[in-house]
Amino acid sequence: MDICLIFEVHQPLRLNRNFHSDLLDRPLVGKEDLFDAYFDYDLNRHVFERAARKCYFPANNAILEQIDRTKHSQKRFRVAYGLSGVFVEQCERWNPGLLDSFRQLADTGCVEFLAETYYHSLASLYDAERHEFVEQLNLHRELMKERLGYEPKVVANTECIYNNAIARTVEALGYQAMITEGVERILDCRSPNYVFKARNSNLKVLLRNYCLSDDIGFRFTSRWWEEWPLTAAKYASWLAATPGQVINIFLDYETFGEHHWPESGIHEFLRWLPSEILKWEHVQFCTPSEALLRHNPIGEIDVPEFSTISWADLERDTTAWTDNSMQMACYNLLKKLEPLVKLTDDAELLRLWRHLQVSDHLYYLSTKGGGPGDVHNYFNPFGMPIEAFAAYCGILSNFEAAVLRELEKPKHVARRILRRLPAKKGFTFYYRFSKPTKWIAHSLEEFYSILKSVNLRSIRFHAARGDFEKWIRYVIGDNKLADQFAEVSERKMPQDKIRDRIRSLVGQRIKELERTSKTSSGTEKTSDPKPKT
Repeated sequence: MDICLIFEVHQPLRLNRNFHSDLLDRPLVGKEDLFDAYFDYDLNRHVFERAARKCYFPANNAILEQIDRTKHSQKRFRVAYGLSGVFVEQCERWNPGLLDSFRQLADTGCVEFLAETYYHSLASLYDAERHEFVEQLNLHRELMKERLGYEPKVVANTECIYNNAIARTVEALGYQAMITEGVERILDCRSPNYVFKARNSNLKVLLRNYCLSDDIGFRFTSRWWEEWPLTAAKYASWLAATPGQVINIFLDYETFGEHHWPESGIHEFLRWLPSEILKWEHVQFCTPSEALLRHNPIGEIDVPEFSTISWADLERDTTAWTDNSMQMACYNLLKKLEPLVKLTDDAELLRLWRHLQVSDHLYYLSTKGGGPGDVHNYFNPFGMPIEAFAAYCGILSNFEAAVLRELEKPKHVARRILRRLPAKKGFTFYYRFSKPTKWIAHSLEEFYSILKSVNLRSIRFHAARGDFEKWIRYVIGDNKLADQFAEVSERKMPQDKIRDRIRSLVGQRIKELERTSKTSSGTEKTSDPKPKT
């Protein structure tokens, strides 16, 4: 029996609850001031330093000590970590020695580092293309290579979020496996303690044993629990008696000193656990990649997109972040901002938007009751979901305004109009009401191309209704071209001439915008200062 011990290490940057009052006291000069205005520097540093003192350093020392103790043994102690990019940035800012501690662990050869979203975000859920998800995985992979000299092979998506489509995206990026929750509804009476594969894919899937994981993560300090107190020897005996190929114990690293404080004995439990487990002859430790080499999949895991799973709350789905109207308002605004932020081509605005994607901000807005509600409230630095919403929504709205101001600059207007739209905002050509054609345009260029081939009856139908003008004005955002279309609609133009006239207007406008875009880019490049040496 293999034991795969995995730790998720993440600290969000908490939002500034006094953003509005601070804005009145100190008006923002430019977008470079936004980061300090949006995030609570003092609180974030305090929480990070407390977690480093109570959890990260003691736990790393205990792990390193146990790895060193078994370095000459046939059964070596091995673990895996997932470090969010946000956490690594805080290490570099406030305690570089902590990152050195993780480098020491990496140097042992007994530690695997997992891939994940750089910003611990819900980007895998944004849209079918998952461009942002892919970009964050790539950013994180480069971070692990640069800071730790390790290239991850296995993905642990944010909060173990998983479905078939996400698995296909991960496989296309060249990863070997994903780790997700071993929830009963996807197992069909099978045990989570085996290796599986994604549906219609070669990507392997490791499942978290949430009962055994939560015995440590949630119940370790619960005096009402019939198994309290939990000792390392008792827990090791449970693992040894559990059948299967590999037991995946996946925990928040903050369990060891932050969620369960040192006075609870959690550090001693961690220190003694490896030796107690290794006393059992048939049990050994492995990393996720080693588990994939040792065991073949016994079956498929099928998780359709509408049944996405995670390790959060009792539902183990995505309702921890998208359950109520406050969460959905913020989540939808976050998604809506993606094409606008990326259109600015501004590194600072992109970094800000990605920090605002951190899933914790949505987690704090949950209004669930019972046990899950208690957990949400425990982590919420605002105390109440409505206060978290006021801060988050206010900051998102302010950020949206900053992005729109940036896009009004001449150098961005042409690029904004020529941009490719999301799938839901494309223009669908109809023959008549409720009778669509096969043609859908997602940009002016596609619109121009389709006008050449689409049935003339469709063009006349939309021109008479003013549909072209409305789409170009309110979706594309080009009032100049929309005004020209309005003139065409008002004139009594021969029906056989309308296609040529509309195509001519669109083609001329595209050329004009392309010239403007090239001129602005050229001007911007020549005015850039030389890089510092």
